[in-house]
Amino acid sequence: LGWACWKMYLGRTEMEAYHRRFSMQVLGCSLYMSRPQEALPVLEANLALCRRSWSWDDNFTRGVQGNLASCLDHLGRHEESLVIRREIYAGFVATLGVSHPDSILGGCNLAGTLMDQPGLRGEAITLLRDLLPVARKSLGADHDITLGMAQNLAMALLGDTPEHTRDNLRLNQHRPALWRVTFDLMRHSVDT
Repeated sequence: LGWACWKMYLGRTEMEAYHRRFSMQVLGCSLYMSRPQEALPVLEANLALCRRSWSWDDNFTRGVQGNLASCLDHLGRHEESLVIRREIYAGFVATLGVSHPDSILGGCNLAGTLMDQPGLRGEAITLLRDLLPVARKSLGADHDITLGMAQNLAMALLGDTPEHTRDNLRLNQHRPALWRVTFDLMRHSVDT
């Protein structure tokens, strides 16, 4: 389907850039889970087209960058993904503010990439600890992004040394409801 979409718009003019970009996006995203090496040049070309045709819409471009960063993560190229994730998060915060859902999700994605980097788990924990109250206030405690962020924080804390984890849990014991929801969420994801 992705290739058919791409072939349909391949010879079209730049004036039809939206359809062309959309077809490249469909192709890149459909390839990146099964054949990420093939998806990467498509997503890079899509980003170049987006920057050329939608240079005035940075938030739109950040979404396309996020797809490229996800593909790079999938390929194990975490350093490159980290550069893009930092740029995305900083851009969302600068233009939309820290409490906007796109900024919160960008921060959560950045934290996920940080956790994949040796020696950067502490930065991920700090970022998640800073963003979690913002997400609860802006999105609500039961929102999917908030719950996912709580789960990511719990996973980051549990991935540390046992002594560090106990200290972190002691620091957060005033938030028993959060931990209960987080551990229930983790148990549910393991059961299914």
